[in-house]
Amino acid sequence: MTPLDKPLRRELMLGDQAYTLTIDPTGLKLVEKGRRNGVEIRWADLVTGDAALAAALQASTERT
Repeated sequence: MTPLDKPLRRELMLGDQAYTLTIDPTGLKLVEKGRRNGVEIRWADLVTGDAALAAALQASTERT
């Protein structure tokens, strides 16, 4: 198995919108192409089941 020791970036299309998915040792991040901010989930949150809570908290802080 290959260790994940540096970021891996891929572009994907969701409908008509392009996004960049970055997977790194700390977690994953999905960002609309051309933007800096997006949804970020840490592996620890995903494993413990806190991913939905972390995503909701991040979304609520970005609105302000």
